[in-house]
Amino acid sequence: MANKDEKDNNAQTAANPLSRKLNKILETRLDNDKEMLEALKALSIFFTENNLRSRRNLRSDIEKRSLAINEEFLSAFQAVKEQLDSVYSDVQAMNECCQDMTNRLKAAKAKTHHLISQTTSLHNESQKLQLREQVANAFLEKFQLKPDEIKILRGTRDGGLHADFFKALAKVKQIHSDCKFLLRTNHQTAGLEIMESMALHQESAYERLYRWTQNQCRQVTQDTPDVSYLLCQAVEALQDRPVLLKVRVEQVLVSEQDPVILYKLDNLLKFYHHTITQIISSEAALLTTVAEIQDLSHRMFFNSLTSHANRLLDKVELPPPDLGATSSLTQTLQLLRDVLACHDASVVRIDDKKQDYKQILACVIDPLLQMCSVSASRLNAVDMAAYMVNSIHLMNTTLSLYEFTDARLEMLNAQTEAHLDTLVSEQASYILNRVGLAQMYGSIQQHRPEHVSAHIIDTHYTVSGLSGVSLNGAIHSCLKAAQVQVGIHNFVIFIFFVTICQSRASAKKRSVELVCQAYKQIYNAIIDPKNNYRDGQNIVPRTPEQVVHLLM
Repeated sequence: MANKDEKDNNAQTAANPLSRKLNKILETRLDNDKEMLEALKALSIFFTENNLRSRRNLRSDIEKRSLAINEEFLSAFQAVKEQLDSVYSDVQAMNECCQDMTNRLKAAKAKTHHLISQTTSLHNESQKLQLREQVANAFLEKFQLKPDEIKILRGTRDGGLHADFFKALAKVKQIHSDCKFLLRTNHQTAGLEIMESMALHQESAYERLYRWTQNQCRQVTQDTPDVSYLLCQAVEALQDRPVLLKVRVEQVLVSEQDPVILYKLDNLLKFYHHTITQIISSEAALLTTVAEIQDLSHRMFFNSLTSHANRLLDKVELPPPDLGATSSLTQTLQLLRDVLACHDASVVRIDDKKQDYKQILACVIDPLLQMCSVSASRLNAVDMAAYMVNSIHLMNTTLSLYEFTDARLEMLNAQTEAHLDTLVSEQASYILNRVGLAQMYGSIQQHRPEHVSAHIIDTHYTVSGLSGVSLNGAIHSCLKAAQVQVGIHNFVIFIFFVTICQSRASAKKRSVELVCQAYKQIYNAIIDPKNNYRDGQNIVPRTPEQVVHLLM
């Protein structure tokens, strides 16, 4: 029922226009309607009294006010229009003047067209000529020397140099280098002519600079010379002509044949290279030149050593009667001492020094050993061994004074021991033959001790034309010689050719030891009951210990 009443009220409200307007006014939110606020604000200016008459005349008042405002706008625009009309009149007059001037200019242009064209052409030609002049001046500045610079390069009568000389020389070098760009363009002829001209200036300037530097260096005679700045600049400039230094040093190297002098030059150039490296760039031409010359001196030195060694092998000397060192060996070892003495005084690095020692010894010692072997090839084994021991000992003595020779010394010692073994073996065999025990010792060596019997020994001697009595006599002869000592030592003749006291004493001792070992084996074979040798104690009355005591 309530819902029905509410619907009826809403229907009545919708049918009443006044209510609808009131509801619309009440529902309006003036806070958000800016236009309404502005209108009310303008209304408050002239709507001062809120009465019935004012409300009734509100529309007409608003229309009157709007009409008054429009009339004010009309008056203002009327004044503007009058001003614009005045401006238009002025612009129209100016337009007429400009049109008149344009017509007059066209007429004048038509009359002076030829003159203007000619003037423009001359102006353009003038600009081109100015540009060509600038290019020509720039070209001459870039690729030609000034008269003053040419005069400086040619020098004065006193032959002196000035700082401007090096500036002019640097410019000549730069021009010569820049001509390469001309050769890549269409100006090859000009480039070649300029290069030829600059080359002539360069050669004459370097020749003059070289002579001046030589004169300055000749005047430097003190231990601590005062080197001028100009001389430093001259040496720096001469780096571009390394041949001036290189050719002279190469002449010295090629003409010199003495290995010692060549090696001194090699070490000197190494020192210069090491010193200069710390001062100038590693890419400098002077450093490259010194390195090349040093390499040449190094090769010339080893070529000289190799040539000397080849001469030794081409003409081999025979060993002297005393089996000592030949004169060729002595001279070559003296040469080696001189070379190694120079190397000890050098300032090269340890690794380089070690490598140089290795190469030098290979060039000298190996050919010497080969020469000694060829020289002793016609000698018998004993003389050859003694000769080789004497020669190798002389080499060993020379090398022992220097460092980095351990490997060579070890090799020489091994060869010495091998030749001493030959001497000792031959000497022991000689002694056994002289005392008559060689055949008996050989028979024992061929058979095992347990198989050696009196029958074997007697048979051996019987075959040799000896009997048991002869065997007994041989043993007694050996013991008698050992007892007086002089007998055995008189037999030691092979090792007397060994000139080294220590080696000779060692060889003598080892020879006697071999004889004693042989006697011990013979003694044990005769005394051993298994061999059934009768009356062995009478055959060998001396024990091996007693024989050793007698001989040693």
